[in-house]
Amino acid sequence: MPGPTPVTMSATLAADEALARRRHAGERVLSLASGEIGLPVLPELADRLAAAAGGNAYGPVAGSAELRAAAAGYWARRGLGCDPGQVVCGPGSKPLLFALLLAAGGDVVVPVPSWVSYTAQATLAGARAIPVPIRPGEGGVPDPAALREAVAAARAAGRHPRCVVVTVPDNPTGTIAAPGTVRALGQAARDLDLVVISDEIYCDLVFDPLYPAVSPAAFAPERTVVTTGLTKNLALGGWRMGVARLPDGPLGRDLHTRLVAVASQIWSTTAAPVQAAAAYAFAEPPGVVARVAASRALHEAVAHAVARSFTAAGAELAPVRATSYLYPDFGPLRDRLARDHGVRGGDDLAALLAERYGMGVLAGPAFGEPRRSLRIRAATARLYGETPAERETALTSSDPLRLPWIRASLDRIAEILTDLTGSTT
Repeated sequence: MPGPTPVTMSATLAADEALARRRHAGERVLSLASGEIGLPVLPELADRLAAAAGGNAYGPVAGSAELRAAAAGYWARRGLGCDPGQVVCGPGSKPLLFALLLAAGGDVVVPVPSWVSYTAQATLAGARAIPVPIRPGEGGVPDPAALREAVAAARAAGRHPRCVVVTVPDNPTGTIAAPGTVRALGQAARDLDLVVISDEIYCDLVFDPLYPAVSPAAFAPERTVVTTGLTKNLALGGWRMGVARLPDGPLGRDLHTRLVAVASQIWSTTAAPVQAAAAYAFAEPPGVVARVAASRALHEAVAHAVARSFTAAGAELAPVRATSYLYPDFGPLRDRLARDHGVRGGDDLAALLAERYGMGVLAGPAFGEPRRSLRIRAATARLYGETPAERETALTSSDPLRLPWIRASLDRIAEILTDLTGSTT
C-alpha cells in the first residue's frame, strides 16, 4: 500500500516558528523570513467584521452575491471586466490556488524561482511540477520560449501539463514581468492549450503607478484565472479571504463548475463575517484606498533602504518594483563566503545568518533554486514595529526610515552584512 504524499512544512511558516521560539527564549532576532505584513487592521474593516458577527449560517459555496459583485467591480476598475457569476471566494487565496490545481488537473508549470507552496501544492494534488526559469529581472513568469520547450519535452515523455502558475508581481523577487513577456506567455498558453493561473495578490503593491503589473488575462482572457485576496494589500492574513476570477467561455465555465465542486468538499463556505468585511474592502471606499496607498509607500521606503545595504555589501539585486520582498544574489561573493564561513549554497548562507546573527531569511532552494545558488529572500514587512502603536506610526510617517525602531533594524542589517562580507557600507 503506498505511503502518504511526501510534502514538507511551508518554509515560510517553519522559519516564522523557529524565529518565534528564539525570540521567546530571549534571543535578539531580526525577522526577514516572514511574508506576513506587520500592520494593524484598518478600524472601519474591523467594524464591518464585528457588525456581521451574527452571520453564522452556511452561505453559497462560491461566496455571497455582495462579495462576488464587489470583487467583480474591483477587477473591472483594473481593466479586467468580470461577470460576478464567474467569481469564487475561499478562505484565503492559498486554498483557492490548491483547489484550482485540483480542478484543472494534470501537471503544473511553475517559474523558477517561485513561491514556496506552488510545487508542494502540485504534489498534494497528485501532479508533478515542471520547473521553468524566469527571464532575468522578470520574476513570477516562466520564460515563454523555455516554457514551450519544457511542455513539449514533458508531453513527449508521457506527462500531461495542463496549467501554468504565475505571480504578478512576484514573490520572491519583488520584480514584475514585462508586458511583452506576459503577452508571449499568453500566446504560448494558447498554443499549448494551458490554463494560466495568475496569482495577483500583490498587484496593489506596485510602487510606480506608471508601470503597473500587467495581468495575463489582458492577453489570454479566455484561459486565465486570476486570484487575489486581502492578506497583502490590507495586511489581513489572519482573516483568510481570497477570490478567484474565472474566464468567460466554455473553458472558464467548466473550470468554475469543477472549482465550486472541489470547494464544496473542502471548505463548504467561507466565514460570513469575513465575507461581509471583504465586500466592503473590494468596493474600495476612500479609507481603504488611503490605507493601501500608505502601506505601499511604507513598503517602498523600507525595501529600497534594505536593498541599498545588500548591494553595498556586494550582492546583486534586481530593482525591487513591488511588494516587500528582495531576492539578493551573493554569487559574486561565493569565494569569500566559502573561504571565511564555509558557505557553499543558499541553505548554508541562511543557516549562518540565523545562527550567528539572528537574522531570519529564506534560502533560494526553498523557491526551487539549485542547492548551489546563493540567493536568499528577505522580507521587510516585519520591520515596521513591535506594537500596534509603532506600526500605525510607521504607516502615517512622512519619513518612516527616521523612526527609531525602523532605523535600528536597518542599521542592524547593514552591520550584519558588513561583518558577513567584510565590506564597508
